[in-house]
Amino acid sequence: MGQEPRTLPPSPNWYCARCSDAVPGGLFGFAARTSVFLVRVGPGAGESPGTPPFRVIGELVGHTERVSGFTFSHHPGQYNLCATSSDDGTVKIWDVETKTVVTEHALHQHTISTLHWSPRVKDLIVSGDEKGVVFCYWLNRNDSQHLFIEPRTIFCLTCSPHHEDLVAIGYKDGIVVIIDISKKGEVIHRLRGHDDEIHSIAWCPLPGEDCLSINQEETSEDPEITNGNAIGQAPGTNGCYLATGSKDQTIRIWSCSRGRGVMILKLPFLKRRGGGIDPTVKERLWLTLHWPSNQPSQLVSSCFGGELLQWDLTQSWRRKYTLFSASSEGQNHSRIVFNLCPLQTEDDKQLLLSTSMDRDVKCWDMATLDCCWTLPSLGGFAYSLAFSPVDIGSLAIGVGDGMIRVWNTLSIKNNYDVKNFWQGVKSKVTALCWHPTKEGCLAFGTDDGKVGLYDTYSNKPPQISSTYHKKTVYTLAWGPPVPPMSLGGEGDRPSLALYSCGGEGIVLQHNPWKLSGEAFDINKLIRDSNSIKFKLPVHTEISWKADGKIMALGNEDGTIEIFQVPNLKLICTIQQHHKLVNTISWHHEHGSQPELSYLMASGSNNAVIYVHNLKTVIESSPESPVTITEPYRTLSGHTAKITSVAWSPHHDGRLVSASYDGTAQVWDTLREEPLCNFRGHRGRLLCVAWSPLDPDCIYSGADDFCVYKWLTSMQDHSRPPQGKKSIELEKKRLSQPKPKPKKKKKPTLRTPVKLESIDGNEEESMKENSRPVENGVSDQEGEEEAREPELPCGLAPAVSREPVICTPISSSFEKSKVTINNKVILLKKEPPKEKPEALVKKRKARSTLPLSTSLDHRSKEELHQDCLVLATAKHSKELNEDVSADLEERFHLGLFTDRATLYRMIDIEGKGHLENGHPELFHQLMLWKGDLKGVLQTAAERGELTDNLVAMAPAGMVFVCLFFSTKALSSLGCIYSRWLLAVSVLSLKSHEGQAQWLTVIPALWEAEVGGSLEVRSLEQFGGILGTYFVRIFNSDSGFSPQLLLHICHDLTLAVLSQQMASWDEAVQALLRAVVRSYDSGSFTIMQEVYSAFLPDGCDHLKDKLGDHQSPAIPAFRSLEAFFLYGRLYEFWWSLSRPCPNSSVWVRLGHSTLSVEPSQQLDTISTEETDPETSQPEPSRPSELDLKLTEEGERILSTFKALLSEKHASLQNSQRTVAEVQETLAEMIRQHQKSQLCKSTANGPDKSEPDLAAEQPLSSSQSQCEEEKNEPLSLPELTKRLTEANERMAKFPESVKAWPFPDVLECCLVLLLIGSHFPDCLTQEMQQQAQELLQKYSNTKTYKRHRQTFCT
Repeated sequence: MGQEPRTLPPSPNWYCARCSDAVPGGLFGFAARTSVFLVRVGPGAGESPGTPPFRVIGELVGHTERVSGFTFSHHPGQYNLCATSSDDGTVKIWDVETKTVVTEHALHQHTISTLHWSPRVKDLIVSGDEKGVVFCYWLNRNDSQHLFIEPRTIFCLTCSPHHEDLVAIGYKDGIVVIIDISKKGEVIHRLRGHDDEIHSIAWCPLPGEDCLSINQEETSEDPEITNGNAIGQAPGTNGCYLATGSKDQTIRIWSCSRGRGVMILKLPFLKRRGGGIDPTVKERLWLTLHWPSNQPSQLVSSCFGGELLQWDLTQSWRRKYTLFSASSEGQNHSRIVFNLCPLQTEDDKQLLLSTSMDRDVKCWDMATLDCCWTLPSLGGFAYSLAFSPVDIGSLAIGVGDGMIRVWNTLSIKNNYDVKNFWQGVKSKVTALCWHPTKEGCLAFGTDDGKVGLYDTYSNKPPQISSTYHKKTVYTLAWGPPVPPMSLGGEGDRPSLALYSCGGEGIVLQHNPWKLSGEAFDINKLIRDSNSIKFKLPVHTEISWKADGKIMALGNEDGTIEIFQVPNLKLICTIQQHHKLVNTISWHHEHGSQPELSYLMASGSNNAVIYVHNLKTVIESSPESPVTITEPYRTLSGHTAKITSVAWSPHHDGRLVSASYDGTAQVWDTLREEPLCNFRGHRGRLLCVAWSPLDPDCIYSGADDFCVYKWLTSMQDHSRPPQGKKSIELEKKRLSQPKPKPKKKKKPTLRTPVKLESIDGNEEESMKENSRPVENGVSDQEGEEEAREPELPCGLAPAVSREPVICTPISSSFEKSKVTINNKVILLKKEPPKEKPEALVKKRKARSTLPLSTSLDHRSKEELHQDCLVLATAKHSKELNEDVSADLEERFHLGLFTDRATLYRMIDIEGKGHLENGHPELFHQLMLWKGDLKGVLQTAAERGELTDNLVAMAPAGMVFVCLFFSTKALSSLGCIYSRWLLAVSVLSLKSHEGQAQWLTVIPALWEAEVGGSLEVRSLEQFGGILGTYFVRIFNSDSGFSPQLLLHICHDLTLAVLSQQMASWDEAVQALLRAVVRSYDSGSFTIMQEVYSAFLPDGCDHLKDKLGDHQSPAIPAFRSLEAFFLYGRLYEFWWSLSRPCPNSSVWVRLGHSTLSVEPSQQLDTISTEETDPETSQPEPSRPSELDLKLTEEGERILSTFKALLSEKHASLQNSQRTVAEVQETLAEMIRQHQKSQLCKSTANGPDKSEPDLAAEQPLSSSQSQCEEEKNEPLSLPELTKRLTEANERMAKFPESVKAWPFPDVLECCLVLLLIGSHFPDCLTQEMQQQAQELLQKYSNTKTYKRHRQTFCT
């Protein structure tokens, strides 16, 4: 075998009408999971002579979900272009030479079923989805056409090779239609005859109907259906045959000129080895077709069991077919075939490529109908790799699809000489290990705890051990037998025993001679040999030194224990790792330096690899165990957990490691140097193996369903990626498909424990066991296959009863029509629907009492002793010291004894939860105990408060004071909002809450954080909140308790935010309190807030915010506007008092001004009978001399900020919307009233137009007479509403997000001031106010005032 890189790719996707394609010149591609793999076929593959001429050359990566369709451009000069469709809703066009996306569109709103690149139009790609929508996309013009022909699920479609406008579409219910896309999808023919899913459509490669000698009068039960068109005038249909394959087990040939079927081919039931097929049993079937271009009288189809048939169409009455590879045993597919595509190589060979459920891609020679070569593939994670030490070059691969592959990497005739073993497996293969000396003996372990032995040289089923692990088998290893197996004579026991380590933490010793016998738990021997009484650690890894004298056990707590045969005496404990140990490997013994055989490399859930030299410890054989805490070498560089390590058999001290960071790294361990880094995988690496023959060759497997053979000398990188590169790899991994909920109930999926995702990768579990999304579990016995397939990916079985146009609901009105040549807009996909609760994989809940539960799984003898101790404790009047000691040791019996023992058990369990990083379980236990105060205090000190705990806070009335009396104040940055929640709940709880809250205030101010919100004094802040709390609990206060509570909440948040110097949040919290009071009409509260927090204005806050780009600037402007709004009214009232005195704003001369309070805006705004009399005429003595001070002029000039035109425009649109909605509501009420009158009285009825005319009249009776407008019709109201909404949509979010005082109200106040006191208001400000009032007072609220002040 030539030493070049190789790829064992993922399996082609199942149940897709077109998921593979090929172009002349020898380029073949197939969709696998979320990507497309490219294969070069023919002389261009560059393979060595004598080997099959094909090579996997690359991958198209970009989709985020399963690829549902793939097609090449078959136009000369465009062979480098291809198109893909995916469940992510996109269609992408690729350049295979650069492996990049040329363009893409997301026009479909539903799952895309299929697509095809037109063989007649160079830039036309046609795609269809499961709701019956077809999109035609012209690449060069960037145009698209939306067609909706039938409300049915599309299964396949094919563009005509003879006419550029014809497309044949096959549906789930068996209907086939031929449409003309140039006539908006007009149906030329509707072909009825099939009664089940259409899997494939093939046009005859030659036009005309002379190529087949079909008797036109041949009986056919299909009537001629013309769909109302003259068939003779249909474009391009004169003389054209069409073949369709259906799940109903028939192939039908249709005459497009006649619009009817002319031939029916019934699939034969072929006898296969192992018996025939029962015709009465409906077998799984996918019927795909290929009509050879150079043999129009021949038609190739798939059959029931994976066979391929070549039909002879020249003699229709004979139904003659030829079986592919009839002379060669085992060359056919073993399961159904999904896709057939022709390929013409550079040397003009006519080949046919097929993809199948058996996970093989086969290439057929159309001249001989023999299989040329087979490309195997993987349908699951590559969990384990193992090279045979006897049959050099045999690589065993454990895969998550329930099969073991054995790859003969030394084969000269076939680069992919792979045998599959599936019998008796029935689960993910997670561990493999070859027998060191027995040829062909392979041990395997599975996800469901099974351990077995395969003889790879025979076809016999495997031997299965009668003892199962309770969880996933992590590791297998061959080693010398230990007692009791080793106690027999030489001829009575095997020389090597099989050891397995499972996810429950147990290592079992299996007798390979008697797998039916019970396996032995080596923990018993370890306890006895080392006099251990305490609980042994949970084992996660086992590895034997090559000489069989030393065994290493890796544990869940990160320790590694070294045992010596024959009795497994513990000689050493390595305390280096701090997380679960995933892999241990001993250096080989045939190096140039014998002492290197004592090197042991290990990797864990940490990203560091440690190498230890155990020569001294092993040779000294210490009496008591030695503890090692320092490594011999440390290999740092990976950024995620280590899953596998392997020593090079060709070098001294050279190691390769596989990691979750997506790379494999080669190290020189003696120098602690990284040598090269492989980054070819798109997922997390799970296993790695060094070739036993080639020093430069390494194999690696990952959760991307791939096994790569790569060469160290060809790698561009020397160390794992760091920083941005590592992030890119993570994004690359995350681009792999997400699990999708299925409509059918799936079997329960097991979740191993080790390696988190090996152990519990939900994606793979969903994919491997969900046939429509990924490739499905491939156990050929077929228990998974017994279910009827959902095609494709759970298509809706029901057909819409009404011909509803399937267009995006969220799009514009124009999208409801058929749009032609509209520019393509990349639409956002609808957010993914949440999975139904029953379909979401639920993680097993973590045990609340894990220590006690683990003690319940001990031996029967120990459990019996527990019962005796418990009985003695329960029935003895006085407990002696022995019983008390036994109870103390058996703390888990606390549930059954006294309260003190129960509390001690809870304390021990809670301490364990804290140490393991599960504080929520600790809190739960403490609450069971009733120690609420202890829970709150511990959580506060550790920074682990949760919303649930805070919600319980009022039950322990010391909660708030406890926080602020401790140093917890320093951590307010992340949790102050929770203190706030506690304060609010506490305040609602009882009257004592007021006192509790007021005791917090001194602690708040003791923090001495600079830059306060200018609260004048501690007493004033406490006073305002205290006042509000009194109002809350005083039902006669006139204020809403809910309003006051929310305002307290906002003000407190503002204070805490400024203490953390979080000025953005402080401004927003203060604004919320102000707006609440403004919206509720509580002007008094608003002014109280400003008086307490912003007595001198907002200028200092602006300095705190600093940068004008701050996100809080719009909120600050709104806060400043409300401050000025309050000042505006204070300014007006200071002028309007009956006896105004001189102030900082006003200076009086001779006499006083008399302005009645009734003339304020509220009174002015009341509705008078005549607008002319509504203008106030205050009595102003002529002697009055009123002038503004400098401060008054300054404050009056600041009111310009209230005259914001953009806010006036926005508020006008909002008033318009509200007015229209009110009018519509009144129309509805009047209509309902009239209908009620009709049903109860016999008098004359009013028509709807009369009611519509009556509505404005009735609503305006309280208005002035001149406001009696003509009645508005419903279309006019709708138009006004639409226009207002469109205007509002154009405003920036910064304007719409934060409230602003009513601009027109401010204009009226200023104009009133100007009308009463002309010397106070400048001409410029008065003119600006009049312009705003004139422009934006077109609603009923302000129309009358516009006439008053603007005419």
